[in-house]
Amino acid sequence: MEQKNRYNDEALQEFKGLIEMKIAKAQHDLELIRSAYMNDGNNGTDDTAPTFKAFEEGSVTMSKEANTQLALRQEKFIRDLKNALIRIENKTYGVCRVTGKLINKERLKLVPHATLSIEAKNMQR
Repeated sequence: MEQKNRYNDEALQEFKGLIEMKIAKAQHDLELIRSAYMNDGNNGTDDTAPTFKAFEEGSVTMSKEANTQLALRQEKFIRDLKNALIRIENKTYGVCRVTGKLINKERLKLVPHATLSIEAKNMQR
C-alpha cells in the first residue's frame, strides 16, 4: 500500500488525543459497571416497600447478566481503541483495511476505532 495514502502526523496526533480521552472515559465507565456488579444489586432497598424488594430480587439475576455483557462490550471497546493507538503509531490509522482508501474524518471522529470505510462496510451487507 502506498504511504502517501494516509493521514498526516498532525491529524494522527489529533485522533490520538481523541482516542486517549475515549479510553479514559471507557475505563471509568467499566469501573462503574464492575462496581455495580460487585454490589450484588443491593441498592439499599432494605427499608423500602416489600413489593419493590421482591421485584428487585427477581431482577438481580438479569441485571448481573446484563452487567456482565455490558462489561464485556466495554472491554472490547477499550481493546479496539488501544489497537487504534497502535495503528496511529504505525501510521496506518484511518486507512480502510479493505479498500486501502482513507476513512472519512467525520466517521473516525464518531467511530475512532473504525477499520472500514463506509464503502467497505456497505459491501459486507
